[in-house]
Amino acid sequence: MSAKNLTDSFGRVMDYLRLAITDRCNLRCVYCMPEEEGGDPVSVLSLPRIERVLKVMGSLGVKKVKITGGEPLVHPEAAEVVRLAKKAPNVGNVTLTTNGLRLARMAKELAEAGLDAVNVSLDTLDPARFLSITRRDYLHRVLTGLDQALSLGSLAVKVNCVPTADSPIPDLLALANLAKSHDLHVRFIELMPIGLGKGQTGLDPAVLMAALAEAVGPLRPVSRQFGNGPAAYYALPGFIGKIGFISAVKSCFCERCNRVRVTADGYFKTCLHMDRGLPLPLDDEAAMAEVVVAAVRDKPAGHLFAQDDGLGEERPMSRIGG
Repeated sequence: MSAKNLTDSFGRVMDYLRLAITDRCNLRCVYCMPEEEGGDPVSVLSLPRIERVLKVMGSLGVKKVKITGGEPLVHPEAAEVVRLAKKAPNVGNVTLTTNGLRLARMAKELAEAGLDAVNVSLDTLDPARFLSITRRDYLHRVLTGLDQALSLGSLAVKVNCVPTADSPIPDLLALANLAKSHDLHVRFIELMPIGLGKGQTGLDPAVLMAALAEAVGPLRPVSRQFGNGPAAYYALPGFIGKIGFISAVKSCFCERCNRVRVTADGYFKTCLHMDRGLPLPLDDEAAMAEVVVAAVRDKPAGHLFAQDDGLGEERPMSRIGG
């Protein structure tokens, strides 16, 4: 197995794995999950299978791993997953995306396991709006977890927000201001028409950029990338951190795609939007490698968000690793 095996038919090198270790979540965000629990059975990847996936993917050239869910910190051995990822061949960078509810009590353990960075999903600082979005009254827990992660000093910290058309601009400006007084980056991620997101309208990133410029000052583009993702970053006057925008719909960046996904039920996805990929033989490393290489060769050129041709992913974000 070698890194060249993870080059797709368009010459893109897949060196970034997003690994969903469970599709269970302790929030019920309106653009991600149905209001009531139930339906499909919860999937949780076991440690032996996670270790095999990481070994195979690292051997095929993956250098960066993002641990996701669902909510990865509800996995009973989340810190051990971080340790396994740090030990995988060729992997040098391990990050994790969380809703923050368990971060206060787990941040130190995750950092000691080798975690390089944490992304905290947070759409508002207003308790009432947080409740309406997540259907849970837990904002205080998220903010405590965010503070704990920042206090460690060893973790790079980002805040991820998915604005919708009805997100109050003052709410979004308040979130952006976290990067003014804290050493973190705030990223605004365009709502994607996947799963429950199809029934909602995202906020045009240009609207928020104009509001930021009016409230704070000019947004100066920053060429440096802060992490593994496709965000375009901007510096604002007086801000410690940066503001990022990930606009997969308005500003397609598929030609630079370097990522693949493994879902919590063991499915290998080569595109977040497209319902394309293959189930992984999780207990056979050689067979798994063959499946991965074959699937990457079949990776589509890009998403088809603008088309309704039946090829798009129908499962909610929580079941495909986000």
